[in-house]
Amino acid sequence: MASSGPAADAARAEFRSHVDAPGHAVENAREALAGLEAAFAAGALEETPVVGAMIADLGVAIEPGGEDRLGGKSAEAARFILRAISRELDAT
Repeated sequence: MASSGPAADAARAEFRSHVDAPGHAVENAREALAGLEAAFAAGALEETPVVGAMIADLGVAIEPGGEDRLGGKSAEAARFILRAISRELDAT
């Protein structure tokens, strides 16, 4: 069952505003992730195992350095994962 109510709707809308924002996809992803984590902490949305796995994948795409870094593909990966999280939020 999806999280419901005004707080859940607002959290989803805020997340999607970052997904659709102009600018660099990696920076937008960082902002979207920060808002999403705040929504989880506030109880507005529930972090499911699927969303948690997607967030972990997003972390690999947006964090600088490390051997798992995606290089030039980071922005593309971030956009792809953000869209997947957005779809999944409708089910959480």
